[in-house]
Amino acid sequence: MDGLGVTAPAPSGGWTTAVVRSKTQAAARFTVLRLEVADRVTHLPGQHYVVRLRADDGYTASRSYSVASAPVDPLVELCVEQLNDGEVSGFLTEIVEVGDTLEVRGPIGGWFVWDGATPALAIGGGSGIVPLVSMLRHARVLGRADLLCLVAATRTSHDLPYAGEILEGCHVVALSQEAASTGRAAGRLTGADLIPFVRDGQVVYVCGSARFAAAASTLLVDLGISPTQVRVERFGPSG
Repeated sequence: MDGLGVTAPAPSGGWTTAVVRSKTQAAARFTVLRLEVADRVTHLPGQHYVVRLRADDGYTASRSYSVASAPVDPLVELCVEQLNDGEVSGFLTEIVEVGDTLEVRGPIGGWFVWDGATPALAIGGGSGIVPLVSMLRHARVLGRADLLCLVAATRTSHDLPYAGEILEGCHVVALSQEAASTGRAAGRLTGADLIPFVRDGQVVYVCGSARFAAAASTLLVDLGISPTQVRVERFGPSG
């Protein structure tokens, strides 16, 4: 082991092709693509893929997307948030069809991964929930859902992909603009939301925008959680 929750070295894959086998809507702005990846390397929960688009004139554009599927899933599942003027997200959510072939590279990343054995608290904001869903699914496949508690924060229930899965078991949904179905009042994530799920010896994953990651990290520090227990991944639109 290389620190809490991380297996060294993490698997890594090069450029290859992937066929889109299904395309569904996950939430208001999210599209789920399930890909059959050629020469696939099995990922660890928390890793991501790069998708590269190539125009006829040779111009290329690439963006990274976290894997939502469990490692045992025969397909690689990506959840794409459609961004305003998003060059790649717009193509993937509006243009791509089942049967199309994409250029992809992955899995990538060795810091923000979970080994499936270490107790974990996973905190995600908005699209940052996606790699944590892979962790959640992996825990369930292993029959160890007790090892991982998932906390999701977003504005409304319509903005939350995988809401049905997240609401099962030891999980919290903090909606800033409406009351959650669990009875939690509208409001931003607080330390009180996290206290019941903090455990000794656990690794804490935080994923979301830079603002969300900073706010969640502050909550963890205030709860006395050591920075050595925390792994942060920040999401944001690419230039």
